Amino acid sequence: MLTSAFKGPALPMIFGVALVMGLGGFFIRDPYYQLILSTIPIWAMVALSWNLFSGYSGLISFGHSTFFGLGAFAVALLAIKLGISPWLGLVVATFVGGMASIIIGSITFRLRGHYFALAMLAYPSLFIFVFDWMGWQELTFPIRRDDPVGFMQFADARINTLIGVTLMTVFMLVTLVVERSRFGLAMLSIKQNELAAEAAGINTFRIKMTAFVVSGSLGALVGGLHAVVLQVVTPHGVFGTVVSAQALILTLFGGVGTLWGPVIGALVLIPLTESLRAQLGHILPGIQGVIYGLTIMLVILLAPEGVFWKVRDIWARRHPRHGDAVPVQAVAPLPAPSLLSSPAGPGPPVPVSPVNATTPDARKRGDFILKVVGLSKSFGGLKAVQDVSFDVYRGEIVGIIGPNGAGKTTLFNVLNGFQAATAGSTEMAGRPTTGLRPNALCRLGMGRTFQVARPFQRMSVLNNVVVGALAPSKDGADAIALAHQALAVVGLDAKADALVSGLTNLELRLMELARALASKPQLLLLDETLAGLGAGEVEDILRVIQRLPANGVTVLIIEHTMHAMMRLADRFIVLDHGQVIAQGPPSTVMADPAVIEAYLGKKWRDLHAAA
Repeated sequence: MLTSAFKGPALPMIFGVALVMGLGGFFIRDPYYQLILSTIPIWAMVALSWNLFSGYSGLISFGHSTFFGLGAFAVALLAIKLGISPWLGLVVATFVGGMASIIIGSITFRLRGHYFALAMLAYPSLFIFVFDWMGWQELTFPIRRDDPVGFMQFADARINTLIGVTLMTVFMLVTLVVERSRFGLAMLSIKQNELAAEAAGINTFRIKMTAFVVSGSLGALVGGLHAVVLQVVTPHGVFGTVVSAQALILTLFGGVGTLWGPVIGALVLIPLTESLRAQLGHILPGIQGVIYGLTIMLVILLAPEGVFWKVRDIWARRHPRHGDAVPVQAVAPLPAPSLLSSPAGPGPPVPVSPVNATTPDARKRGDFILKVVGLSKSFGGLKAVQDVSFDVYRGEIVGIIGPNGAGKTTLFNVLNGFQAATAGSTEMAGRPTTGLRPNALCRLGMGRTFQVARPFQRMSVLNNVVVGALAPSKDGADAIALAHQALAVVGLDAKADALVSGLTNLELRLMELARALASKPQLLLLDETLAGLGAGEVEDILRVIQRLPANGVTVLIIEHTMHAMMRLADRFIVLDHGQVIAQGPPSTVMADPAVIEAYLGKKWRDLHAAA
């Protein structure tokens, strides 16, 4: 990712496939098989356009035929009603697909997961009804013998194949550029963990909408080409579920979320199904559906993510990358403070000592990084957070502690914008932040890790961290440099090329910390970063966290490992039933009877009384 789209073997391979398919058209004489060859690039493009959105973003669309059908009808109606050349009609179809995507996306992106997928089914059904009602049950292109080239009515069917292969090459190049861009990396991060992507500063709605518009535009373009090749358009033929299903099946077979998946699916399944239908269709009607059904079953059983990913995983196991065998060093030298502190942050980093450093000067100046006033969050009748108020000063490490169910993670979710506050307000560095989304807060300088690690499983360690560097970086090279520096801070630079699937729990925690640091935060929210770690592993992460304030990063941490928190935090804020019951220096808070009663328990009191 974030490499030049035209470096490496992908570009010559794309032109190689196009050349073979183009030359094949000149050697195949049988009209039926010539038609099959001309439909391969068309269905490859349908799958490529579907994959550009659903494959990379993870939002499955069962209604991609909406754009295919609108493009087909746009070209047909312009040619039949207005006598406009299909060459221009294809341009108009692309615009129509883009506009339809904006309207549909604005409505449907309110839904997630299978609700989004099912909602997309409604649109092609709606357009079938509309076009049937308008009397356009079948549109046939008029024969234009006076201008066959202008109206794309070629006597030689091989020209249609060449046009299809040329457009398919363009679609593949567009996909390649997207796949290797910041935009493509953002989409893959959304697919693999949307919450983590949002917290890393990615505007997930804008990215998804952009991908949807590109996908819909290209889908309408290929729909228009399909109409030109067949010279007839029917609502059920272009809006039917077969179109969306075939795009999905071809991509699933070849590999979702990759350039080659849709092409592999089209090159294998289209000739196979069409040839079997020609040979056995009179004996087994509907054999195409049987082949597609068997294909889905085999993919689910043998290669759930498709042929491409299956081959890639086998290759990765047999040829491990060099970085995988290098041991992790838990602590590495910190880069220059300016590389971790946000450029928007006022003033230089506050110099503090690594352990239990206090910032009395900052408190006297009122130099807070976070101010929380009367914050509350209710879920129906449940008051998860109640009238919480506190300040966090620059250069501090502040611990949020309390019993399970006290509202600690809910507090973080409200501070970080994942949940809207019921009441109260928040400020960061003097700027109101109440109601801002996580991506906006990240760009203001608020980083976040999660109680359960949220890696992007199909990415390398480096690309996981690069996602966090996208928001503050100017370009791809800058993002990669920031990611390498963040990995050096946590000691994972030797694992940069390793796949996340091979990391230990400690390494996952360090990588997530590096991803948060790559966003150049002023304030870092750590949600139980030490959970599930052994004593030695806890020490490794503590040494990294303790050094962050000296580099301009203030830390607000939730943690239950009290022996570690006593050494780490400058102050404690104690929650119980969503309310602050104590705050102050660790030694003072730990001796508070209310804290002992609500959280620490009698055993803690007796132990420390004896000491």
